[in-house]
Amino acid sequence: MPDSVQSSVAGVIWPPLLSGGAPPLAALMHQLEQTQWLPAQDIVRSQHQQLVVLAQHAEMHSVHFRERMRAAGLRAGQMSTRENLRRLPVMRRRDVQSAGETLFCTQIPRAHAPATESRTSGSSGEPVVVKRTAVSRLMWMAMTLREHLWQRRDFRGRLAVIRDDYLQGEQMDWPTWGPPASVLFETGSSHALAVRTGVARQFEWLQSINPDYLLVYPSNLAALLDQFEQRGLKLPCLRQIRTINETLAPDIRASARRVLGADIADTYSSAEAGVIAVQCPESGLYHAMAESLIVEVLDEQGEACMPGQVGRVVVTDLHNFATPLVRYDLGDYAETADACSCGRGLPALKRIAGRRRNMARLPDGRDLWPAIGGLRYCEIAPIRQFQFIQRERESIEVRLVSQAPLSADQERRIGDLICTALDFSFKLQFVYFAEQIPRGPGGKFEEFVCELA
Repeated sequence: MPDSVQSSVAGVIWPPLLSGGAPPLAALMHQLEQTQWLPAQDIVRSQHQQLVVLAQHAEMHSVHFRERMRAAGLRAGQMSTRENLRRLPVMRRRDVQSAGETLFCTQIPRAHAPATESRTSGSSGEPVVVKRTAVSRLMWMAMTLREHLWQRRDFRGRLAVIRDDYLQGEQMDWPTWGPPASVLFETGSSHALAVRTGVARQFEWLQSINPDYLLVYPSNLAALLDQFEQRGLKLPCLRQIRTINETLAPDIRASARRVLGADIADTYSSAEAGVIAVQCPESGLYHAMAESLIVEVLDEQGEACMPGQVGRVVVTDLHNFATPLVRYDLGDYAETADACSCGRGLPALKRIAGRRRNMARLPDGRDLWPAIGGLRYCEIAPIRQFQFIQRERESIEVRLVSQAPLSADQERRIGDLICTALDFSFKLQFVYFAEQIPRGPGGKFEEFVCELA
């Protein structure tokens, strides 16, 4: 990053933001093109310089943040090192809920206005409200546009979107992709359908759109892939699939290549923190968006995970001057990775594992990630969709959508697959749904949900 580039937005020193005559998004994209190639140690140093500025503001204007810092024996100026940041206890979702209005800053810099509320879907059962500023929204747009550019997408193509933002059954059509792509580029048309629309209708709609790019939730994609495979059809123009919002299982990637001949580019984001990590176009690892967030992966003792370990994802938002999310535990788990072979200095994650509530809890005290989503149930019975709910230590509810009722023998064989994969002979209760298993808040669908306290 050239030393001569200086930010003109109050409170932001890295990456520098320009206002006035220069279009802010274009200027920021120019900076990000350079910062991604900085050595890792330079990125960390710049992150903490920015964190000091944010902490100084939050210490003055957020009661909750000021009390957190005081309890840890810290002052804003000490946030200049990774070691001191780790002295600040992690903040969890319930802490955000309990803090209420005291978490928010009573003032924000004029250049960051306006601040708007962002509400999580509450898929974890702990919904939270945060305020996001114009600057933090700009960073979100920039990281989304970076993902487009990394994947070398042709903006002139047709984009199809299936997500939860739209009315069920209503097709939406626009002449452009919308922001951020349309802010800087001429784009093709975009078309949208609600994720709660029936899969058969989604299939027909995609056939009519024949998109170049498809944005979809992983679980919904899996159902669509079944439809395409059964009918022996493809989407002739499809170049790539983008997945968001849910954990992407490896078997869905393989199915997408086999059935539609398309690769998947996955994005890891949250309503509270924006875009957290996107896939490297060279290696397939997930790069943390380090210019926007400090991303930590911690073990059960709160120590940083080594490459190959799975731990809790904790983020620090470097540019939200309305809601100081500093060392905020998202409730997600991820596996860390060594430095990426692409040469970017951005930290890397190997995979996003899911939430703790997506782990099975065994009677012997073990917790494990249930590798039961990729089992070939359809080789035993005509199963279209499945979900597993654990409410007791020794039993699991198996939810199924099937083209035909299962025989006792088919239930037994499927049960054997599940118990073998989970390494315990659970008592299984089979529950059947006619068309589709209901989705959770925000349109999210989780294959395995543990409801144990």
